[in-house]
Amino acid sequence: MKKSNESKKQPTFIDLFAGIGGIRLAFERAGAQCVFSSEWDRYACKTYEANFGEVPHGDITKIHARDIPDHDILTAGFPCQPFSIAGVTKHNALGNHHGFRHATQGTLFFDVARIIETKRPRAFMLENVKNLTRHDRGKTFAVIRNTLENDLGYTIFWKVLDARAVVPQHRERVYIVGFRDNVDFEFPELGDKPQHFADILEDDVDKKYTLSGHLWNYLRNYARKHKARGNGFGYGLVDLDGVSRTLSARYYKDGSEILIPRGGRRNPRRLTPRECARLMGFPDSYKIVCSDTRAYMQFGNSVVVPVVEQVAKALLLCLEGESKQPRAPRQLRLLEESVAY
Repeated sequence: MKKSNESKKQPTFIDLFAGIGGIRLAFERAGAQCVFSSEWDRYACKTYEANFGEVPHGDITKIHARDIPDHDILTAGFPCQPFSIAGVTKHNALGNHHGFRHATQGTLFFDVARIIETKRPRAFMLENVKNLTRHDRGKTFAVIRNTLENDLGYTIFWKVLDARAVVPQHRERVYIVGFRDNVDFEFPELGDKPQHFADILEDDVDKKYTLSGHLWNYLRNYARKHKARGNGFGYGLVDLDGVSRTLSARYYKDGSEILIPRGGRRNPRRLTPRECARLMGFPDSYKIVCSDTRAYMQFGNSVVVPVVEQVAKALLLCLEGESKQPRAPRQLRLLEESVAY
């Protein structure tokens, strides 16, 4: 007799635009297995290899979808690029059916779409900046929705989530979750536990992270100048009992958006790379193997791991109980010939 508690097959996923593996870490924590990763930046690949024991495949625009392993879930934190809205409008005016080939060609979303079209994963999760939903007065997001829903035939859900519920950082990102079958999916409630920035700080910090007098004076003068003009530009001293601004990839330049007050007349300091990792929800066991400059860029470009983990758990739970009513794509057109070699 078969055991009634026979273990289920572990869901598989691919990690596109992998960066340093924040999405991979989250999905593995949720119980899925990574079978393929792709990242073009060699420094990010170095960090990825140090933490996951493998070097991601290179530029996804040069990889045929047929060479990617079958998988249950596609994940991608794809960069947002302008879409050819004018081209779409022209084709509409002429009465031509253009689909995502014309609408998204030349953007990295096109590569996500062609892989979904060819591999037909059970689900996907895409992550991007909050402004994606408003870019070009909503036209960009409309193209994405049309591609995923009408051209590719997936049921999609999206929501902007703020990471401040799980880490002491105000960071809003849009998450798009899609399913090949008709399902009822709900985004997780991240909670409302107060976050304290002081909790991510290291005890012993090298003095090199303290701002020089010249830089500190420059930032203060810059802020005063723009305040006089009615602008909101300027440095950000963190409330150690609250949350910080959003960590960006430009943090390596001067650290101005997130500065740590040091009391008295002492100059503030910038975050260490380890503190940046904590601010993004990475565990202290995560290896930082590049220079400070590269580390700042990598963490600023990454995802908040606990947020993605909760979305991943909700996605996997939905897959376990999904209805078997697949939505048929309107019209599939293989796009492999468009991959540049």
